[in-house]
Amino acid sequence: MYELKEEFLTGIEEIDKEHKRLFEIADELYTLKCEEFIPDKYDNIRAILEELREYTLTHFAHEEAYMESIGYKRMFTQKSQHDALRQIMDEWDLDAIDENQDETIEEMLRIVTDWLVNHILNQDKLIGK
Repeated sequence: MYELKEEFLTGIEEIDKEHKRLFEIADELYTLKCEEFIPDKYDNIRAILEELREYTLTHFAHEEAYMESIGYKRMFTQKSQHDALRQIMDEWDLDAIDENQDETIEEMLRIVTDWLVNHILNQDKLIGK
């Protein structure tokens, strides 16, 4: 379901490669959501969300370093949006997942989908221009 399509490409190889991995992690979360034969998804959810958090932070560091290296004029806006998502991810209570597994997956997918679609299409694509 989640796949990096051509319209999401920035033309910057490293950024596009990292965006592809973010789509793959989102797809893992979506696949877990659709899995009906795993009654307790807690460990799986936690592992995916921890990977998503770690990888996103790494990606932001790389993207921000790249923007700085080219003197990108919209870097402040980008960094502000990155900081907002960092804060959201810092507030994720991974211990509370156990009680509301399906709701947690739905909420995480909503956040990730919104970010991948809106941020990449409306912000990250501008870096490559």
